[in-house]
Amino acid sequence: MNEDVGSSGLARSAAVKLSEMSARTKQLGSAMQDPHRQRRIILVIVCVALLLDNMLYMVIVPIIPDYLADLENEQSEHVHLILHPNASAYGNGTGAGQANGNNLDVQIGVLFASKAILQLLVNPLSGTFIDRVGYDVPLLIGLTVMFLSTCIFAFGENYATLFAARSLQGLGSAFADTSGLAMIADKYTEEAERSRALGIALAFISFGSLVAPPFGGVLYEFAGKRVPFLVLAFVCLADGFLFLTVIRPFSNRTRENMPVGTPIYRLMIDPYIAVVAGALTVCNIPLAFLEPTIANWMESTMHSKQWQMGLTWLPAFFPHVLGVYITVKLAARHPNLQWFYGALGMVIIGASSCTVPACKTFGELIAPLCGICFGIALVDTALLPTLAFLVDVRHVSVYGSVYAIADISYSVAYAMGPVVAGQIVHNLGFVQLNLGMGLVNVLYAPALLLLRSVCQMRPSYSERDTLLEEAPQGLYDTIRMEERRAKKKKKKGYSSAGNCLAVDENGFDAFKAQRSQSEESSGAEFT
Repeated sequence: MNEDVGSSGLARSAAVKLSEMSARTKQLGSAMQDPHRQRRIILVIVCVALLLDNMLYMVIVPIIPDYLADLENEQSEHVHLILHPNASAYGNGTGAGQANGNNLDVQIGVLFASKAILQLLVNPLSGTFIDRVGYDVPLLIGLTVMFLSTCIFAFGENYATLFAARSLQGLGSAFADTSGLAMIADKYTEEAERSRALGIALAFISFGSLVAPPFGGVLYEFAGKRVPFLVLAFVCLADGFLFLTVIRPFSNRTRENMPVGTPIYRLMIDPYIAVVAGALTVCNIPLAFLEPTIANWMESTMHSKQWQMGLTWLPAFFPHVLGVYITVKLAARHPNLQWFYGALGMVIIGASSCTVPACKTFGELIAPLCGICFGIALVDTALLPTLAFLVDVRHVSVYGSVYAIADISYSVAYAMGPVVAGQIVHNLGFVQLNLGMGLVNVLYAPALLLLRSVCQMRPSYSERDTLLEEAPQGLYDTIRMEERRAKKKKKKGYSSAGNCLAVDENGFDAFKAQRSQSEESSGAEFT
């Protein structure tokens, strides 16, 4: 009897828990239907994907040189014992040790650059693919490839496996980065909101790049090589599940009738987009070239300790976030000066890069590195939204290819960095490398004057909505029109119930006034 009572009580409690779970699921589903909340969650998903990509790029900095050196020593000792079984394992000779060291440097440089090189090669194809199928499926492909490659990198125990996994990470990044930035530009159509959202994404990119070396170094020191990559793989998997829950890419109807985007080769020959792409490449060259070379320079000139070399770039995170915040605020007040913010950032980068070799202590070095990251924040935050704006006013508002060009610009800098920077330091010197990078940035800054006239061509949102309301072309434009109407209802006090528009407290209908005003202006022009 007691067993029946207990079982019935358990059944009732289980039924109550199931009903609570179903209610929470319904609440979550209704929250996901709200476009404003949905795009916030999409921004979080994209920012986490960008964070993971940049952490994967930089987390190997303190891990791979030491790990490959251990593999090289084990292999050389094993080969030496096979060829000379009666000789000592330490009798390799100085010449062989130098040859192994040079070979190891080449292997490290190629491994570092392989991700950016493959990303550079795949981006033209990924941009075209994103324009044709939409932004959600490529982002899912990118997250999946990044998860698999990170797991392979965690368990890889030879150079060939690590090289394949690193290259595969570049393939995933080509899809995830491009589609993520394009999705932000598509969801945030107003210039101020778009600049703010892209600024948040850039802050996550900066945090991933600067926090990854100490993160990887500490976990590698105390937990081994696998743990940092398994942690990142788990975060990638969680981000993928959240993406599937919120977006549901295989049931999204907005991609069924998307407009045909401008081919990527036509965007590349657009002079304004070419100037922006060149600025993104040039401004990131100091960061990409200093990362693989500054540790050896600090050790030889400052006799820096290992913890100082590991924490070199971490203080620069704060001025980078400050630069993003300042640029977003200035762009909201003076949107026609985006070109000036970018040019100012390039001058700051050039001046800071030239002062790096003059530093004699670790404390002095922090200031120019913070200046470089502050300038990069100004350039990126000002010019990334400008790319979307250029597509809006000069081409079709589909953003996959244009952000593939932006990703190509970054990849050019980071593909050359590990390979070219070491050769320049070896042949010319560290001082000449920094002076050359600073001079290039300062000389390129006046090229952004070309964007001055474009940044003043800010189309009004009433014109956009009038065009959409007059002739929505297919399902895609209809959905975009509905989203913009819903956004205007929330901002201007329209009723959210039903399909009727409410008037404000003074009896003023903004849409009716806007349409009558446009009709009067068009009638005046006709007469």
